[in-house]
Amino acid sequence: MLNRMRLEILVLENIDKSILNYFDSRYYNIEIIKDALKHDELINKIKNANIVCIRSKTELTKNVLSHANNLIAIGCFCIGTNQVDLDYCLNNNIALFNSPYMNTRSVAELVICLIVALSRKLGDINNKMHNGIWNKSSKNCFEIRGKTLGIIGYGHVGSQVSVLAEGMGMNVLYYDVIQKMNIGNSKKCETLDKLLKLSDYVTLHVPLSKYTENLIGEVELKLMKKGAYLLNLSRGNVLNIDSVRKYLLNKHLGGVAIDVFPIEPSKKMMFGIIH
Repeated sequence: MLNRMRLEILVLENIDKSILNYFDSRYYNIEIIKDALKHDELINKIKNANIVCIRSKTELTKNVLSHANNLIAIGCFCIGTNQVDLDYCLNNNIALFNSPYMNTRSVAELVICLIVALSRKLGDINNKMHNGIWNKSSKNCFEIRGKTLGIIGYGHVGSQVSVLAEGMGMNVLYYDVIQKMNIGNSKKCETLDKLLKLSDYVTLHVPLSKYTENLIGEVELKLMKKGAYLLNLSRGNVLNIDSVRKYLLNKHLGGVAIDVFPIEPSKKMMFGIIH
């Protein structure tokens, strides 16, 4: 039984303040912190919390959760739950909720945006313009119509990407370890290898698990078409970053778009990029 009348709620990672509308201040004390917290800070904050609200950067490991003596529920304001020790929650009667549809459309639209940007080399052209170089050549720039997109992971996001890509005139292939019904004219590939060999663009939309960690590495990149493009908007560790860098530098890959990395800072910060 809870030892207080007012529940303690910890809200991290800049979750919208509209969350306050759902909790009556007569029954809840709410602390809102805009950033994710590092291990020791998190332990200190979580020890008295009854409810914790997070996004994808906060790591609720077994060690962290073991200090949360009063925790009854965790809300993940994101699609995945791999940042939480699920076994610990199950064994200690901690309810866990996520938002599987929360960012589906946003991610799907970003995928299409990045495919177009890669195809038209907008990043390279933008850098040249900022360096005072006017180059109107369209060499090695392509329309995406008629090209083949390979989707790894045909869940909520992957299937939405499929619909948008087909609307842009692309041919869509997909691969998933779970039997999924195709949408539109998309076609299932029975093996990952086949999808990699046939696709002009490959985009990943899988959760992080022991089966998907380093899903795309040296062997898989070598199977891809020369000049093909790779996108990852799922979890940082599903790509072997060192192998991706190698295949970018040797020009086997035409380009890469990534918005997740194996290790990400918990707060906004400036950093350098090694080319």
